[in-house]
Amino acid sequence: MTSIDVHELTKEYGPARAVDRLTFSVLPGRVTGFLGPNGAGKSTTMRLVLGLDRPTGGTATVGGKSYAALHNPLNRVGALLDAQAAHGSRTARNHLLAHAASNGIATTRVDTLLEEAGLGPVARKRIKTFSLGMRQRLGIAAALLGDPEVVMLDEPSNGLDPEGIVWIRELMKRLAREGRTVLISSHLMNETSSFADHLVVLGRGRLLVDMPMREFLDSRSRPRVRLRTTQSSRLRDVLTRKGHTPAQSDDGSWTVDGATAEDIGVLAALEGIPLLELIDQRMSLEQAYLDLTADQTEFAAATASPSDRQEA
Repeated sequence: MTSIDVHELTKEYGPARAVDRLTFSVLPGRVTGFLGPNGAGKSTTMRLVLGLDRPTGGTATVGGKSYAALHNPLNRVGALLDAQAAHGSRTARNHLLAHAASNGIATTRVDTLLEEAGLGPVARKRIKTFSLGMRQRLGIAAALLGDPEVVMLDEPSNGLDPEGIVWIRELMKRLAREGRTVLISSHLMNETSSFADHLVVLGRGRLLVDMPMREFLDSRSRPRVRLRTTQSSRLRDVLTRKGHTPAQSDDGSWTVDGATAEDIGVLAALEGIPLLELIDQRMSLEQAYLDLTADQTEFAAATASPSDRQEA
């Protein structure tokens, strides 16, 4: 199995340090979401892993080797950093054929990926006529051309329509199930939460988080339950006796901080109180991310403080 391993990675541009002694690993068999505000160092880190830039210090390896040392690198690592990089005067098929010919990949693989990416009908159209979403699909097809063990995509959902977003989501999950190493950089928190198993979060070039998605969300919020009942007075009295402080909303629902749906469900059942609704509420990835990176964002609009944001 092939992993991406970053150790004490540092990159300086003059007096500015874009990446500051980063150490983390991206492991096979799961989708790792690579998050951070603009200027956090995500793109720089990916460029360093791919050998497109030289580190000031530390190492970035794939399967224990630098990218430059890999034999047939397109068969080992597939990457999309900029969907606009493809030559506009080429057709989509010729663009992939050029990559295939230079890496000893069969033509049949080109046609298979064009169909899988939904570009079969426009395979012989020039790329300059493509929308952003179509260019994204082509870039992802190019990344997968060599059937690589490692896949690195920067903002793969950018410009995709709803069908395309569902496609890329399921594609990422499938690649991970196949045992590949998948690293996805994105600013779309809701979308990232739908496919990522693990998170690596940067802030001002430094590592802020390296942990499973569920563990990260649990670490950023306390349990909370929302419920409805036909016996509000009894419910309030029972919960108060048990040390809870229930709060009723204008719509008639109740919220209980510091409790889980299992806690409240068992209590209501013992007391014979019917429940019409019982839902665990957890902080969303977007809320947890914003709270974590509030002091790490270089450019930020005035907004409510983290304590003022309500959990969804």
